[in-house]
Order: sequence, then C-alpha cells, then structure tokens
Amino acid sequence: MVFSSFIFLFYFLPVFLAIYFLVPVSWKNTVIFSASLIFYYYGVREHPSYVLLMLFSVVVNYISARLIVRCRNAGWRTMWFSVGMTWNIGCLFVFKYLDFLSRNINALLERTGVGLHIPYARLVLPIGISFYTFQISSYLIDVYRRKIRAEQSILTLGTYLCMFPQLIAGPIVTYSQVQKQMGERTHSFRNLEEGLREFTIGLILKVLIANRVGHLWTQVNSIGFESISCPLAWLGIAAYTFQIYFDFYGYSLMASGLGRIMGFDFPDNFRNPYLSCSVTEFWRRWHMTLGSWFREYVYIPLGGNRSHLYRNLFLVWMLTGLWHGASWNFVLWGFLLFLLLAVEKYGLGKFLENNPVCGHLYMAAVIPLSWLLFAVTDPGQFTVYLGRLFPLFGSAQSAVFRGDFLKYGRDCFWPLAAAVLCCSGVPRRLYEAKKYTFPVTFALVVLFWFCVYCMYLGLDDPFLYYQF
Repeated sequence: MVFSSFIFLFYFLPVFLAIYFLVPVSWKNTVIFSASLIFYYYGVREHPSYVLLMLFSVVVNYISARLIVRCRNAGWRTMWFSVGMTWNIGCLFVFKYLDFLSRNINALLERTGVGLHIPYARLVLPIGISFYTFQISSYLIDVYRRKIRAEQSILTLGTYLCMFPQLIAGPIVTYSQVQKQMGERTHSFRNLEEGLREFTIGLILKVLIANRVGHLWTQVNSIGFESISCPLAWLGIAAYTFQIYFDFYGYSLMASGLGRIMGFDFPDNFRNPYLSCSVTEFWRRWHMTLGSWFREYVYIPLGGNRSHLYRNLFLVWMLTGLWHGASWNFVLWGFLLFLLLAVEKYGLGKFLENNPVCGHLYMAAVIPLSWLLFAVTDPGQFTVYLGRLFPLFGSAQSAVFRGDFLKYGRDCFWPLAAAVLCCSGVPRRLYEAKKYTFPVTFALVVLFWFCVYCMYLGLDDPFLYYQF
C-alpha cells in the first residue's frame, strides 16, 4: 500500500483517522500498532510471514533490552546486546545480502575451476527491512549505552517500530527522538491541519513532479541507450536526478504530515540538497536521518575526525553503498562518494566553500553522474550511457535521431521547469510566508484533486526508495 493510491487515500487513511480520534488517549498507540500491521500486511500479502518477522524483531529487541538493563555484570550485558544485534543484522544479511555473497563466491569458484556451487536462497526482500532494522538497532544500542531507558511496554515498542508513516522508507527515527511522545503527545486541530498540508505537498511533489519527470527517464530506457543523442542522455539523467529527489522528498513530507496528525514530530529528512556547493554539504542535507544514523552509530565510534579519518570515511561509505542495495553498482557508488569526500577534506572543500559559483557548477555535474550509478545497474549499459554523455570518449554511435531531446523534452518541459524551481527552495519559502491565506489553501485543494485525477489516469508509480 502506497500513500499515493486510492486505497490509502480514500479507504485506509479515513478509517484510521476516524478510529484514532474517537478512541481515548490510552488506546491510541494500540490503534496505531494495529493499523500499521494491516498496512504492512497489505504490502507483503504475498509473503504474510514477513509480518511475523517484523513482530519477532520487536519481541527479540524488547527482551534483549530488558535483560541488558537488569544485568549488572558487563559481560552479560554485552552478551544480551550481541544476541539482539545478531538477530537484527542477521535478518538483514540473510534477506538482502546472502545471495549477493553467494553469487560472488560462485564466480570465484568458477574462475578457479573448483567444482563447487553454493545454492541461492532466492528470498524476496521484505519491504522496509533496511529502515526498520536500523531503527530497532538504534534503540538497542542506545539502551546498551544507557542513553535511554528500556521500554517497559512491548506495545509501545511495537508501535515505535511498526508505525506505518515511516515504516517503509523512513525517515529513520531513533527512539530517543520520540520516547516522550510515545506516552504524551498533543492532539489538536492545528496538528491535523498542518499534517494534512504537509501530506498534500508531499503528494504533489510525488505525483505531479517525480512521476512526470520519471516518465522521461522511462522513455530513455525504452529507446535504448545505444540510440539516444548526447543532449537526450543529459536530459534523461537530469530527469532521474529530479525523480529520485522529489520521489523521496515527497514521501518524507507525507510521512512527516501523517506523524504530525498523530502528534509526533519526526525529524527533517531533506534541506534543499541540490543547492549544495560540495558533496560534503550535500550529504548533510540529503536523507539526513540516514546520515545521522551512520554518524552516530558507525563514524563516531570508529573515531570520527579524531583518528584514521580516511579509513573511517571509507568504511562508512562502503556500508552506506551496501545499505542501499546488494549490488556492485552501489558499492562503486559508495566508493565514488568516499573519493569525492576525501578530496574535499584534503582541501577542495575549502575552495568550493569560498567560491560558491564554482561549487554549484561542480555539483551540477557531480550529482547527476553519481545518481547514474543508481539508475543504471548493468555495467555494460552504464558504460554505454557514459559514452552518450561524453561522446568524445565513447565508441562509434549507432543511428541516432538528432532531434530526440526536443521531441521528448517538449513533453516534459513543465514538470522539469517545476522541478528546477522547487529545488531552489523559493516555492517553500513563499508557502511558509502565505500558508494560511485563502489562495494558498485553495491551491493546495485544487492540486490535491488534480493529483487524484492523475492517479485515476494511471500516472503513478511506486516510491523508488521502497526497493532499498
């Protein structure tokens, strides 16, 4: 079930909100937990056991955290912590990385002539497992560090982990950020209004911008990379660059809006990342909750900036790449970002900071080229696409329709123009200044129903980050 669907907008959400606001405060977490299980079951209904997998994660971490608190002996505390983390990371590894490891071992065995072959598990990746694994792991780590108290109610812990607004694709919320709100939070008409507004803005970004520019990228794939011109290649990767941003940003705003309706204050996940002047700045603005997680639970424990800086950067970005997917293109993506960040740490970052025009030009090339590793997973096709982007270094082209970028770009001109404008942050600032005026409210209502109309026409796609 996706937020930008009829079943969510006109069936699930209205019924949930009606029940949620009718029940007494003491029952609200129960309603959230029950609704979240229904929401998740709908998404994994072909593999219903995955609901039990998530519930078992709640039970294992609940018990582990309680035992960590009760034990006075450091060795026993570490043992129970290890039990919980082994379950968390083990589940993620088995479902996401086991076949990736098996494929690479089999490739090595085949090259060495060893007559062995490791069978593949061929498990379907549970939706959202990367996100909820990081959330529950942060809870257990913080309990072990004595940063937070172990939750006494398994229902409350289950509500935290399974909460449907951010269950599938974040933002990654640590328990310390919402622990107080799990028991005491404000429900008001203002929160309801603010939440619905944020949800609507997210829906607009997803349906009217991300999906429309994404259609251009789909067309480029349909044509075949061998047959596109250099201008269309750049236009296509620009479209994917905008698609992945407004798709994920739109989801994050919808999740934040739903959280606000229920009285929760989720952390921001984006802060105009495409206005950055360096890769370092970009990753302080993009998917900020994931960056905070790696900084808090990996980078700083390794030593951070204090010792072995480049080793720590390398490990963090290799793990970040693998977190996004069990494929070599994500490993290469992580390694590329490590190199760029290392060069910036060495001195380029200071230059870009002092020369913002150069910084913006630099990022205008780096951002789409880095997303190309996300968009094109096949190494051979990736090489072909690079040859189209930089024809002087590519092989001889096959027949190309020279006016293809005009033909396809014309159909997507207004969504691309809207994407560029929204990346500037100007529309958001204008909205914040005039958000309670009648014209702005009226515009949101009109655009909401236009989104519904586009969904009715089938102009909708699943969220890109569901696959991670």
